[in-house]
Amino acid sequence: MQELIIETMNQFGYWGIALLIAIENIFPPIPSEVILTFGGFMTTYTDMNIWLVAFFATIGSVVGAFVLYGIGRILSEERLEKWLGGRWGRILHLKPSDVKKADIWFRKKGKATVFFCRFIPIVRSLISIPAGMSKMNMWVFLLLTTIGTSIWNIVLVWLGAIAGASWESVVNYIGIYSTVVLATIVICLLGFSYWFYKKRFKKKDK
Repeated sequence: MQELIIETMNQFGYWGIALLIAIENIFPPIPSEVILTFGGFMTTYTDMNIWLVAFFATIGSVVGAFVLYGIGRILSEERLEKWLGGRWGRILHLKPSDVKKADIWFRKKGKATVFFCRFIPIVRSLISIPAGMSKMNMWVFLLLTTIGTSIWNIVLVWLGAIAGASWESVVNYIGIYSTVVLATIVICLLGFSYWFYKKRFKKKDK
């Protein structure tokens, strides 16, 4: 995967970076840290510019995020409520009303969530889906996404440029950061799930 990414960037330059980042946003397992840090390294031995690398990476980020936002709009709250009103809702012990609660929470906290989640691996891409489902204002979504991803992109491109030929060491450190963050999220989700289902079953016992 890494070899393909590097080859694409070497061959297509800025537009290759934009394309790869757009794909990375839609398919999170593709490592953005490789694309961005290597892009920074490229500025040390080619005529590519750090700010243009970050700019085109941001274009790709926004395009990819907008695609997922559109998917969220298609899914919609009504579709999820209908889905949870059937067999899957019984299996997961979820109710259509839970969708409404989640939507209310996202409408209150959505702006901050969309912005800060841009710094969390994998989640930084997937957060666009609930933003679309809650029908967050498209222009607000694009603004927050642009600002958040710009910061992420600029930092990693600069780190790649500073590290130079040792850019892969930056990737390794980002990998450690990603692992710690994702492990923390999983633990929090497990804790929340335990609390949620315990509360749900207690209500059923009464």
